[in-house]
Amino acid sequence: MTVGQKRQRRLFFALWPPDSVRQRVLTQREALGAISRRRVPVHNYHLTLLFLGNQDAGLLGEIQAIGDEVDGEPFDLRLDRWGYFAGSKVVWLGAEPPEACVVLVDALQSGAEALGLDFQARPFVPHLTVFRHVAPPFQPRDSQPIDWSVREFSLIESLPGRPYQVLRTCSLK
Repeated sequence: MTVGQKRQRRLFFALWPPDSVRQRVLTQREALGAISRRRVPVHNYHLTLLFLGNQDAGLLGEIQAIGDEVDGEPFDLRLDRWGYFAGSKVVWLGAEPPEACVVLVDALQSGAEALGLDFQARPFVPHLTVFRHVAPPFQPRDSQPIDWSVREFSLIESLPGRPYQVLRTCSLK
């Protein structure tokens, strides 16, 4: 790091599934077959709520406080549809977001904006990525619904070559 350069941390808020959901997603992913060699490791499964990208490490306390200050409600999520992002060539298992999930995403984004964080706001498409580098076309298949009772969300750090690190978990009341 050169003089004047700030240490960065690659951060995002996400739903971090319990092991029971992870295993059911893994079973469905395996049923798709070998559509790519780049399988997302089960320990990295998550559903991104708000991707913050690289942020000044000195702001970590304030970023964690965004999650602490959210007054969100628990909700149930049903992962029930396969999808494909052609640009990034990823296959995912997704859900129709309940209103409480959309409110949570909006609150996190508002908190990040109020803090003055520089991040790219993206449309919210609730999904859990299972394969990367999938050649088109991917034809969505039927999925067996996976119900997930969401009672918390987390601030996660992405570190190159390592499993995602949960920095803080916040309860939904």
